Amino acid sequence: MSRWILVAEDEPALGEMLCDNLALESYHAEHVLTGPQALERMARGGIDLLILDVMLPGCDGFEVLRQLRGRGDHTPVLILSARSADRDRIRGLELQADDYLPKPFNLRELLLRVDNLLRRSAPPGPGTDLLDFGGNRVDFRTMRARTRTGEDVELTATETKLLKLLAAHRGTVVSRKIVVEHLFGSQAALTVRTLDNVVLRLRKLFEPDPTAPRHLLTVRGLGLRFDG
Repeated sequence: MSRWILVAEDEPALGEMLCDNLALESYHAEHVLTGPQALERMARGGIDLLILDVMLPGCDGFEVLRQLRGRGDHTPVLILSARSADRDRIRGLELQADDYLPKPFNLRELLLRVDNLLRRSAPPGPGTDLLDFGGNRVDFRTMRARTRTGEDVELTATETKLLKLLAAHRGTVVSRKIVVEHLFGSQAALTVRTLDNVVLRLRKLFEPDPTAPRHLLTVRGLGLRFDG
């Protein structure tokens, strides 16, 4: 599955150049010009990495990062900034940035840093087919699970795909649009109710109280989040 990268950069030419080069590396890349636009796009979910300029209009990159971490968004963030003084790098790290690259930068170095960050946050691969949370264990390979009560259950392909997608973005909101397209393709208008039914069954299987879920959470107006 291709990874989605958001570039928050107020210089249009630089932002477009970064997106073009990320696309050449087989990433999906989007570009926004302001701090508020970055926060709004991140809130919709589905972003695997944020390349964040500090000097953004509306609110600067440090404030964007502070708000993201404050609302529990742990998406990897690579700060890209002309402000290279020690105090700026330290501030970025204090706000839980994952990497800090000063401008001017070497494009190859940036792409390598992007690759390293994405590999560290990669979704479960062939060697990591088990998901443990809340006393439950899911085996993605066999599409079977054992619940916290010891019950062995079979999962449908759709239920398995949904759990794997949300677990790959653990702690981050994934928009309903992205979830529906991932599960059902382009017929999103026909499958929103189906998605609701899938989530309901998974909660009945894995939540101590399906009416007050702890793991499969709905973030009103935004999407779904997995807290394992």
